[in-house]
Amino acid sequence: MRLAMISFSVLVNAELISSLNSPIHSNDYCAMYDICGQRTDGKVLNCPYGSPSVKPDDLFSAKIQSLCPTIAGNVCCTETQFDTLRSQVQQAVPFLVGCPACLRNFLNLFCELSCSPNQSLFINVTSVAEVGGNLTVDGIDYHITDMFGEGLYESCKEVKFGTMNTRAINFVGGGAQNFREWFAFIGQKAPPGFPGSPYAINFRSSSPELSAMAPMNLSTYSCGDTSLGCSCGDCPSSPACSSPEPLPHMKKTPAHFESVLLRCIELSMALLYILLVSSFFGWATFSRTRDITQPDGSSESLVHLLEGDGINSELKENTLGVKVKRHAHLSPVQRYMASFYKSYGSWIARNPSLVLFISVAIVLALSSGLFRFKVETRPEKLWVGPSSKAAEEKKFFDSHLSPFYRIEQLILATVPDPKTGKAPRIVTEENILCFLTYKRSISRWILEIMMSMEELSMLSIVSRRADPSAVLGGFSGSNYSEVMVVAELAWSEAFGKLSGYVCLYFRHAWRCSAVLYFLHFIKGLARSFGVVLVLLSVLGSIGFFSAVGVKSTLIIMEVIPFLVLAVGVDNMCILVRAVKRQPRDISLEDRISSALVEVGPSITLASLSEVLAFAVGAFVPMPACRIFSMFAALAILLDFFLQITAFVALIVFDCKRAADNRIDCFPCVKVSSSSQESVEGGSEPGFLERYMKEVHAPVLGLWVVKMVVVAVFLAFALASIALSPRLETGLEQKIVLPRDSYLQDYFDSLAEYLRVGPPLYFVVKDYNYSLESRHTNQLCSISQCNSNSLLNEISRASQTPETSYIAKPAASWLDDFLVWLSPEAFGCCRKFTNGSYCPPDDQPPCCTADDDICSLDGICRDCTTCFRHSDLVRDRPSTAQFREKLPWFLNALPSADCAKGGHGAYTNSVDLKGYETGVIQASEFRTYHTPLNTQGDYVNSLRAAREFSSRMSNLLKIEIFPYSVFYIFFEQYLNIWTVALTNLAIAIGAIFVVCLLITSSAWSSAIIVLVLVMILADLMGVMVVLGIQLNAVSVVNLIMSIGIAVEFCVHISHAFLMSNGNREQRARKALETMGASVFSGITLTKLVGVMVLCFARSEIFVVYYFQMYLALVIIGFLHGLVFLPVILSLAGPPQIYLDTEEEEQGRDGASSSLLN
Repeated sequence: MRLAMISFSVLVNAELISSLNSPIHSNDYCAMYDICGQRTDGKVLNCPYGSPSVKPDDLFSAKIQSLCPTIAGNVCCTETQFDTLRSQVQQAVPFLVGCPACLRNFLNLFCELSCSPNQSLFINVTSVAEVGGNLTVDGIDYHITDMFGEGLYESCKEVKFGTMNTRAINFVGGGAQNFREWFAFIGQKAPPGFPGSPYAINFRSSSPELSAMAPMNLSTYSCGDTSLGCSCGDCPSSPACSSPEPLPHMKKTPAHFESVLLRCIELSMALLYILLVSSFFGWATFSRTRDITQPDGSSESLVHLLEGDGINSELKENTLGVKVKRHAHLSPVQRYMASFYKSYGSWIARNPSLVLFISVAIVLALSSGLFRFKVETRPEKLWVGPSSKAAEEKKFFDSHLSPFYRIEQLILATVPDPKTGKAPRIVTEENILCFLTYKRSISRWILEIMMSMEELSMLSIVSRRADPSAVLGGFSGSNYSEVMVVAELAWSEAFGKLSGYVCLYFRHAWRCSAVLYFLHFIKGLARSFGVVLVLLSVLGSIGFFSAVGVKSTLIIMEVIPFLVLAVGVDNMCILVRAVKRQPRDISLEDRISSALVEVGPSITLASLSEVLAFAVGAFVPMPACRIFSMFAALAILLDFFLQITAFVALIVFDCKRAADNRIDCFPCVKVSSSSQESVEGGSEPGFLERYMKEVHAPVLGLWVVKMVVVAVFLAFALASIALSPRLETGLEQKIVLPRDSYLQDYFDSLAEYLRVGPPLYFVVKDYNYSLESRHTNQLCSISQCNSNSLLNEISRASQTPETSYIAKPAASWLDDFLVWLSPEAFGCCRKFTNGSYCPPDDQPPCCTADDDICSLDGICRDCTTCFRHSDLVRDRPSTAQFREKLPWFLNALPSADCAKGGHGAYTNSVDLKGYETGVIQASEFRTYHTPLNTQGDYVNSLRAAREFSSRMSNLLKIEIFPYSVFYIFFEQYLNIWTVALTNLAIAIGAIFVVCLLITSSAWSSAIIVLVLVMILADLMGVMVVLGIQLNAVSVVNLIMSIGIAVEFCVHISHAFLMSNGNREQRARKALETMGASVFSGITLTKLVGVMVLCFARSEIFVVYYFQMYLALVIIGFLHGLVFLPVILSLAGPPQIYLDTEEEEQGRDGASSSLLN
């Protein structure tokens, strides 16, 4: 709606002149006088007759002086014309009253046009029209000097219209870029029913030659004039805006500095690599020249020595015939675990039914808590901790002001031309009519669209103006007729949907992976029931936490089964292979106990490491990740419990089934022994076992291969560390959506067309509005406000959006309230004679909906402005006046006569609870962020807003904080690196402690931790290369990757520690014993589960689960089966066996077991 196209009546002399073709141009002579008619829309039309100026009476003269102080003496307007002038200019006053200099220049422009005694010198009637039988003015030339036009524009061009967060010139001047465009906008003749001038005004900068006319050249006031000073927000060039306490500029690390820092890190890693590789090669060469080969030991492993009381000693004869005693120096923990698994294996082989029943009963008892199962779906409860700053600020905002409710939205866009690819404009007569027709069929979307020439505005149901740049897109400058997209932004709705999409497709991925796993393990009865045990462990975990009142999440229900299945199957495969490796000629009881002694400690170590790694995730401040980690840790612990109880019992049953030649899926059916396959031991080595023994281990034993492996893996690790600082934070909005989601186009359109981002609120706590307080001038931005006030600084920050991320000056209820109170805004704050509120003349009861034209002689004719200047103190209301009039303002509807009404725009901007004490507990000033297209933009905008608020709070000594709907989701990224590194360090430290307790070898534990750190570094490097961002999902994945990566290392390391011989021999034995199990039981099973995710429709599964876990599996496999054996062969821990000569034959039985 065009609010500034103002038409004014001109005074006509009562004397008729004989001809209009010979106008008189002289001092004290009028070009137009009196009113000769009116249009159908009620706008009055002046008489086109010249006449001498008229001397007004004293009362009329005083009225003219109050509005037009430059006009004294005679005038060229009647009192009726002046009243019309006054009623019409009041439409523009609320826009400009914040800058007195601009308002004075603007009023002078129309005062001279309507009432100047020398009107004929610069006004010339160029066309007339007959209305109601009378001739009326239809067009004039208004001669004005460029100096006046330039001065007027310069004083008004930066004046802000707070309600709309934009410049007032966009409304009273059509977004003019200079005074000529402004004059052209004002001078257009408006059609009936549309705002604007009733006749054409042609502004000219020179007078006709040979004419007595002279352009109007009244002096203009600069916006920096001290007598009519404007605020710094409205006049940034004012000398008064040089703050004695300048606000420090926002710090932003220059891009070139960041680039130099990254290059320094990369150079440091390169130099470190050269130093480490040179040192390693030097040490290796020196070590090889003095290598002393240790005596070749027996190839028997510890498991075959654990017989009877000789659990850790064996009598052998060396090549010289000397009796030697080989002692296994086990730690107390190792002795206990070996003894426990030996006894436990024998017992479970005798009582499989009892073990299976008790273990399943325990888990089912835990699962009974599912009756109290609840799901947490509120995003603010999932992504931000209750004690976080963002959560506290959101709670304060919602309770004191107004919650940011989710809303639906209607998006209109034109279809691009198939030939040119360019989208046509949406503002056409056909499109508007189509939209209005559609609008009428949707009663809850009540929009009033008013288009005048090239401007489009939208009014909501609460009569609150919508910022065109916030709902329109695809136009240049202020030319709204080029609009290609109309959208009502719904930021909360978008973010709410994103949180749901994060876990929408986990169900599909889980079902597919479960089927593949089931098919993979269907060969054996025990292995097929292993999938059921995994599900039981998940149900037990969810049931336990549900019983204690912890709500679940969608991610828990969809991800943990897949995760536990991927982790749990590994140990099942290792157990099955360990049983198959046992000789056939021993009893089933011995085979089970020997298998548990062989792999039980390493399985325990791997499982406890995984549980600890997940448990560390419980320290992540984000509730969704913390709850996920808690559920996952317990699920893996229960899965481990079922593995060593129910699954081992199932293996016993399967061995008995196979011994009886029964089919696995149909145990009642017997077949010949040649066609039955089971976990029965003593089978011939398979392809993988032969490969590890005959190819893999010998190749890694070559000295050149060892040097290359160390150099290559070290290079990848240091290169990944150098790349890690480039890892971006955030979670791209589009990545969590299905590829075919309509929201993909929605976010593309936001980034391409719209000029502003999410709304930003600066919330002020405990604003003291009393006259004695300085708070008002410290916050406002109109005349007499502090130059470094909050709103002035927001306006300055909006001029550097690249660092502040603030797109516009703030909409200020305080500025608009003070303007609404001002005597200059005579159409706003008014009162009846009894002191009650009187609305503007164009609102009920002054003007009813049935009135075609609002009369000035109705029940509101006696209304007066609330205050005179003498009633105010330095143009500020007293405490009592502020307290009384604030509710009036917040309930006042904006209209053409007073656009500053606060209802709608500021209804929820002020908390009136307890404001009678002189303190407003909470109020907000609304602006917009710049368009935020990347996750880095969201994080940086939050950081910049908080830094700005903190500096303003310290400067003004007022508590101020920023709030936007997305802050609660993005606060995590402000310290995501600290959280990630801290939790990763804790997880690695916990794993080191567990390894140290179980192995009692700090050397072995340190090597495992070294390999884990390298795997972690390589994984982060791959994340940089693949463009995977650091966020809550990836942090949990990194923490989980430590626990999963342990499996690639701990089995090889434990086998190495338990073997005897020199380092080279022990490394080979470790690969021969556990290499095939690690490859098939860990690597391949994880690949099966991960590969299914590459077919997911949602990009988040492809990126954060398929790509990350695929990279983890590949990196873990290479480190566990290539790098770790090489390191162990070069610098592994010493063997736990020591050979001592036997001096007396009779002492053979004197050696006591180390168990004592």
